[in-house]
Amino acid sequence: MRIILILATLLSFHASSYELYLVRHFEKRTDEANPRLTEQGQARAQALVALLSDKDIKHIYSTDYRRTQQTATPISNALGLPILAYPPRDLSGFASSLLANKQNSVIVGHSNTTPQLIKLLGGKTTPIAESEYGELFVLIMLPESVITQSVQVGRP
Repeated sequence: MRIILILATLLSFHASSYELYLVRHFEKRTDEANPRLTEQGQARAQALVALLSDKDIKHIYSTDYRRTQQTATPISNALGLPILAYPPRDLSGFASSLLANKQNSVIVGHSNTTPQLIKLLGGKTTPIAESEYGELFVLIMLPESVITQSVQVGRP
């Protein structure tokens, strides 16, 4: 019964709700100053396309680092949307912009910025260890609340 109530609530807010998809960049090389993704990271970036291609994404955001840009590129190419840069040092301002925009968006960040941004957006989060990759955080933005879910992208 509880699931039916939750679904009914979600459906009633559908018109005024939106979703934010936040992910830390995928596996990176460790032998470069501005590292590229490893083959595993590239495979996860491709897997992200399968998860998000039907989610009515309107914007894709990424920091200007090579690893975040490479994580965002496959979904950008698949949807024909540009990758918009955001400043990781102004997460509060960026969060305000996302909240005002109210559109389904993908945000690619880092292990230290993604949890902080989730919190600023009203979601629930835990720290991401430097060795952790592949978790996609889904924030369902309802008029009165935020539902936080997570999904593993690709295989570890």
